Amino acid sequence: MKPTPWNSATTLADLPALAAARWGARCAVTFKDQSETFAELAQKADRLARGLIAAGVRPGDRVGVWLNNCPEWQHLVFAIARIGATQVPINTRFRTADTAYIVGQAECSTLITHDISGPIDYWAMVRDMVPDHQRRDDGAINAENFPYLERIIIKTADPNADAPPGTLHWRDLISADRPELEAELQARAAAVRVEDPAFIMYTSGTTGFPKGVVRSHGFLRNQVDRVRCLGTTEADVIYNYLPLFHIFGYLDGPMLSMATGNRQIMAETFDPEACLDAVEAEGVTQFSGFEAHVKGLVEAQLRKPRDLSSLRAGIFGAGTNSAIPIMRQALEVLAPMIPISAYGMTEIGGNACLSFLDSTAEQMCETSGHPCPDFHFRVVDPETGLDQPLETPGEIVLKSYNVMTCYYKKPEETAKSYNADGWFLTGDMGYLRADGYLRFLGRYKDMLKIGGENVDPMEVEAYLQGHDDVLEAAVVGYPDERLTEVAVAFVAPREGRNPSEADILAHCRGRIASFKIPRHILFIPQLPMTPTGKVRKVELRAQALEDLAEARKA
Repeated sequence: MKPTPWNSATTLADLPALAAARWGARCAVTFKDQSETFAELAQKADRLARGLIAAGVRPGDRVGVWLNNCPEWQHLVFAIARIGATQVPINTRFRTADTAYIVGQAECSTLITHDISGPIDYWAMVRDMVPDHQRRDDGAINAENFPYLERIIIKTADPNADAPPGTLHWRDLISADRPELEAELQARAAAVRVEDPAFIMYTSGTTGFPKGVVRSHGFLRNQVDRVRCLGTTEADVIYNYLPLFHIFGYLDGPMLSMATGNRQIMAETFDPEACLDAVEAEGVTQFSGFEAHVKGLVEAQLRKPRDLSSLRAGIFGAGTNSAIPIMRQALEVLAPMIPISAYGMTEIGGNACLSFLDSTAEQMCETSGHPCPDFHFRVVDPETGLDQPLETPGEIVLKSYNVMTCYYKKPEETAKSYNADGWFLTGDMGYLRADGYLRFLGRYKDMLKIGGENVDPMEVEAYLQGHDDVLEAAVVGYPDERLTEVAVAFVAPREGRNPSEADILAHCRGRIASFKIPRHILFIPQLPMTPTGKVRKVELRAQALEDLAEARKA
């Protein structure tokens, strides 16, 4: 396996040229019916970079990118870096208030988005944020709520359509080659340093409103560990359905391809049927994801078996009680794929821990990987800060070169993320094992305290999902005067099934501790998810408060 063509000084601004020099004629990315080579990707990124310079984007500017997965998203990664600016990826499931918060809090000078994408009218939301009277015909912005915002760039669904009034058209950024700006582009790219901010990525917000995680170009060093554990080479074909605005999809798509020269098949959204069809038709060797993705892929393969013989490996979040049976099933149903278990978060990188191709099945399914080089983990008692014995749960803390720079413009939040000795506090519960592997159990904020007993909601969720009528379940806390809180379960039934609350509770009684049994069962068609497959429990807590308050009134 060839090493990545990077060194300790490499930045995002360097990657297109390095990849083009090594794999120029190879296919870099396929999206729907489009394909482009590494050489074409580098050329398009530079053309776009010159267009951004012409539009007025300066070094140090923050550029908000509110686009669904597409090749242009990948071009922007490198174009923004090459002009010395900082990318601000925005979750495409966010709506007006969420996006307005990020554009304002990140102090974006530029917002790039769709007019319409599928059923979502992005322009209508932008227009709510920046009304007509705050946009001039020449594209200049005078937004009352966004003093830093200078331009809005629209990528129209119909490439021949005009941009909305008071905005710039994506087409105009790339329509001219602008050779007169080449010297400035090269000078800007050469000035980018590893310690400069590469992107500000907002956390997914499963437990509250997101914070902007500032990451320097130094994050690339950790990608070498990802390549080593996966064994990825230019012969691999990666199917990437993960959203590019999330650290997982960002690393598994553009960054992995630039590191190894592999072909990336980019999907707009997660469709397990389409993914497995591509494995059979295109010889896909890798895909990655979270528990929800694995569950969908396993069920799709059971419904319609495909030839998966080309599959080699993938990275998956594993180790939690609810994930273990799904990963065990995946070992059989998605064979011969080897699942690499992982632990990470935006603040510490997508893969702070990884298992190996020769890890045991138990290590792949029941741990969250082994700490990567130069990641130093401890598990501590959150009350005392003292180290917990092996196999004893506590808060996961670490020191590493790969910890975030800061939360953007939030010095107090940043300071609270470290203890007095400089260890980063993840807020996650887990334990270290005798074999050196880490096991992630869940977020401390999600843990329930019922009558003095600690209850892991994932343990209860895993048990509920063992009921034949239950497709998926999520457990949250609900206030209780006597016990402090009790468990409430949200259950999405399987298609064609109609379980009752009594059915679910009967499944639990006598089989799990009485204090773990949910006090209430609330049925919903599907669980609210982030685009990366994490349950939005903050929404479920609010829904439980509302629904059960209404039930008491009835």
